[in-house]
Amino acid sequence: MGGRISLVLIAGVLALTLAACGAQVRDSGGGDGGGGQEGPLRIAVVPKAVGFDFWEQVRIGAQCAAKEAGGSEVRIQWDGVTAETNVSGQVDLLTNFATQGVDGMVYAATDAKVLADVSQNALDQGVTVVNIDSGTDPQPKQVPVVATDNVAAAEEATEYLVEEMGGKGEVAFIPFQPGTATNDTRTEGFKNVLEKNPDVELVAEQSSESDQNVALEVTENILTANPNLDAIYAANEPGVLGAAEAVRRAGKEGDITIVGWDTAPDEVKAVEEGVVSALVAQNPFRMGYDGVNAAVDAIRSDAQLEDIDTGSTLVTQDNLDDPDVKAVLDPSCSNKPEVSE
Repeated sequence: MGGRISLVLIAGVLALTLAACGAQVRDSGGGDGGGGQEGPLRIAVVPKAVGFDFWEQVRIGAQCAAKEAGGSEVRIQWDGVTAETNVSGQVDLLTNFATQGVDGMVYAATDAKVLADVSQNALDQGVTVVNIDSGTDPQPKQVPVVATDNVAAAEEATEYLVEEMGGKGEVAFIPFQPGTATNDTRTEGFKNVLEKNPDVELVAEQSSESDQNVALEVTENILTANPNLDAIYAANEPGVLGAAEAVRRAGKEGDITIVGWDTAPDEVKAVEEGVVSALVAQNPFRMGYDGVNAAVDAIRSDAQLEDIDTGSTLVTQDNLDDPDVKAVLDPSCSNKPEVSE
């Protein structure tokens, strides 16, 4: 009984700590069963933030993998902070999961350096860790990254952008959270291509802070300061949506080329309308699906885990009706998207 009371007290202290840090967390369901290899496996799946279409697709993929792995034998606990900038909240959440004794954690790091210690501490407690979408710095050798090759995808998207610009003109860049692996690698790919195209001038670079309203304000300011702007490269969903709305309000649809990341319904609609020229469609379903499968394999069979490239597709008006593209845009357990390269 003494051990059980101690665990209850520890859990209570952690809950109070989480509240004191102001972390906003939403739980959309989880199991409270056995843990360990002798009972149902408990896998915590933690996105950068809840409330975005991208992370919802991750959840669908994770739950599909758990279902196929044996239903009641694998239980997914899906939790997340409500803003990707809430790094301390994610740290507390993951620390809490590790202390509770989950068997595995599949998560996207909100900050590469800060979350490195969280991964290592979880490993030290015997928890299997898999990163999805974004890894850490340093990346523990036992922790694989299941994600898009962000540099290669960013280069492809930027090459398309430069081609649409006719190889010259002014472009603005809207990153979202410097210090995260995804932001920094998408920046790297973008600037790699700009270096090869000296007639394309980067005239503005301002962060959206992963907030659509901030992206809207940032883009409006950029448009005011750069009346001859030809193109915008936005590095994630809120950035694309904010930029598209600013261009609409300015009445410059079709005059400014927008290329960005992710495929939320409103982003796809903007492609259909011609406001956005192209989107990098990642494969978030596969991140959740392959991430959970990797964790389960490691726990059950002590498998050596390796990185997985989940692929990407450049979505334009020309391929919106392609069946493979549709599977990525609207995935389900019965219609899993394949990994595209």
